[in-house]
Amino acid sequence: MGFGSDLKNSHEAVLKLQDWELRLLETVKKFMALRIKSDKEYASSLQNLCNQVDKESTVQMNNVSNVSKVTKTELEKLKSSYRQLIKEMNSAKEKYKEALAKGKETEKAKERYDKATMKLHMLHNQYVLALKGAQLHQNQYHDTTLPLLLDSLQKMQEEMIRALKGIFDEYSQITSLVTEEIVNVHKEIQLSVEQIDPNTEYNNFIDVHRTTAAQEQEIEFDTSLLEENENLQANEIMWNNLTAESLQVMLKTLAEELMQTQQMLLNKEEAVLELEKRIEESSKTCEKKSDIVLLLSQKQTLEELKQSVQQLKCTEAKFAAQKELLEQKVQENDGKEPPPIVNYEEDARSVTSMERKERLSKFESIRHSIAGIIRSPKSVLGSSAQLSDVISISEKPLAEQDWYHGAIPRIEAQDLLKQQGDFLVRESHGKPGEYVLSVYSDGQRRHFIIQFVDNLYRFEGTGFTNIPQLIDHHYTTKQVITKKSGVVLLNPIPKDKKWILNHEDVTLGELLGKGNFGEVYKGTLKDKTNVAVKTCKEDLPQELKIKFLQEAKILKQYDHPNIVKLIGVCTQRQPVYIIMELVPGGDFLSYLRKKKDELKLKQLVKFSLDAAAGMLYLESKNCIHRDLAARNCLVGENNILKISDFGMSRQEDGGVYSSSGLKQIPIKWTAPEALNYGRYSSESDVWSFGILLWETFSLGISPYPGMTNQQAREQVERGYRMSAPQNCPEEISKIMMKCWDYNPENRPTFSELQKELTIIKRKIT
Repeated sequence: MGFGSDLKNSHEAVLKLQDWELRLLETVKKFMALRIKSDKEYASSLQNLCNQVDKESTVQMNNVSNVSKVTKTELEKLKSSYRQLIKEMNSAKEKYKEALAKGKETEKAKERYDKATMKLHMLHNQYVLALKGAQLHQNQYHDTTLPLLLDSLQKMQEEMIRALKGIFDEYSQITSLVTEEIVNVHKEIQLSVEQIDPNTEYNNFIDVHRTTAAQEQEIEFDTSLLEENENLQANEIMWNNLTAESLQVMLKTLAEELMQTQQMLLNKEEAVLELEKRIEESSKTCEKKSDIVLLLSQKQTLEELKQSVQQLKCTEAKFAAQKELLEQKVQENDGKEPPPIVNYEEDARSVTSMERKERLSKFESIRHSIAGIIRSPKSVLGSSAQLSDVISISEKPLAEQDWYHGAIPRIEAQDLLKQQGDFLVRESHGKPGEYVLSVYSDGQRRHFIIQFVDNLYRFEGTGFTNIPQLIDHHYTTKQVITKKSGVVLLNPIPKDKKWILNHEDVTLGELLGKGNFGEVYKGTLKDKTNVAVKTCKEDLPQELKIKFLQEAKILKQYDHPNIVKLIGVCTQRQPVYIIMELVPGGDFLSYLRKKKDELKLKQLVKFSLDAAAGMLYLESKNCIHRDLAARNCLVGENNILKISDFGMSRQEDGGVYSSSGLKQIPIKWTAPEALNYGRYSSESDVWSFGILLWETFSLGISPYPGMTNQQAREQVERGYRMSAPQNCPEEISKIMMKCWDYNPENRPTFSELQKELTIIKRKIT
């Protein structure tokens, strides 16, 4: 009985179990914090435990749901390409016969027919090898990889139960036993703790959610592919005068990849043994039962290493089987002359050179669409005469090329590349002035630095005086970027011109202030529109530059009167600018402090209502702000409040964002579940909205006055909540308390907050 053998198709149940246990741990932590002041180390242990449960479940189960889809998808692509190539070859054959009848250009017709047949046979061989690899992959996945993953998850769950038992055991022994009643209670607690058995804890769960093994579709050669061609045989490697040389190269390549995989496997296995030894030594030094929790991180790393070992074993088995298949065919024909596969008729005549180029272009596109399953040596097979409208004028400056996206982050570039051959050029974030070609090839996003040597731009072949000429050459000729990668450019991805501005379009004016990433200036566009210009320091670390542009990426999707508007971005060169609407009233916090003697109650409620409307809009877009505060709101014309500063914001389809680490978190504005477990949601934004209300009606006083961040956090955990500011209406005070409910599910929604504030505003004369 175990997760691996009984729960292969119960992923949803496992995830629900994880969520339930996380909630249980939250309750336990709260109870212990209220009971004992001296148990900080236990609370810390529980926090580590929760984070690891959450991380383990999310990462591992995502792997389970995604890994099995890849092979089937690639095989379907391969079959589609196979059918298309047969049609192309038959068409070439008909053209050859037609040319024969007309009696013109025999040699060119032979060459064209010969190459078409060669490509078909090479693709046939790749399909046979891919099937072999896919069959092994499926067997390994269901028989070994998936059970190992689930057993690993169960093992970590049991280790966490064991650690929790140790914490409970020590907890039950450190509380004062002065009265008989307390003694009896702790006897019951101790008895319950002793009954916890990590090895049998999940037996009932497994019984309830046990599933039978799903019937997997067998992976076989699709014989319908051979209906239009009599020379090809199912599951047979084709060895003839057109494929003999390529088979030798493929065999050599597979042998090298197999050797590399075996070396990586050896290194990983050594790492597993070393880590197991280290964990064993560390466990001997544990003085207390609760010290087990300190080993959880190492044990999780060990389980992840074991998963890597299993995946490498799967890859090793696939390469070995494919290599054996090729070796068998090569050895059978060792010393023999490869038989001819095409019997030409005399006086064959060719089609026009333009048709030949177009045909080769189609074959090349098909070949690269299936290159991700079995890597084969790539070569230049001619050039296409067709030029794309997107890259037709290589003389245009780099900044004016549609496929040049400027200094966008690597991760944003990767999001734009979705299909085989998609590509764009960008400026490196880490090294300004260095340019990178980003391409989607064989299921991966690849990034190639454009070399600049001897005043010429190149990858590894011909050099050009500028980057547009280099890209145009590789795109139009379909020449590989590098021989090793075999990457070919197929589809240029144009930039979104709606938001792109040139640096020359903006004139910087007075300095408005300084932010986390750089200075903020007042600016003017060419049409005399006043704007706010956020700049990004060029010497910032890469991860901070990515966060800087995250705000613009989010704001592109929004249009609401209570959300600050994005005008555009300047990413064509460094430094990067984000251009926002200029909000004349400045930040809300300074406004409150400056105008505190002038502001009336109705206006304060109106500000609160604006904030609720803006946050309701963000909630509808699955956006979690994570940093809602008076300092991050702006006051516009007619005293309209606008939500701003989306540098920490995240968009999550599930409405929950999990974060690790406590860097630059606004402690006094952040909900307990976000501080303790890194779980952000609209409910945690509601908590922050309650703090914003307190700032508003206190006219800009900092929350939790007289307390440090740590003191405020501890007091909130103990149940403390700030009292309402002076002259704050009772209805507003009640809303604050609702927003600060410890249980996120009990807090009001932004829709409810908007309705309540609307009613309050109407009552004020």
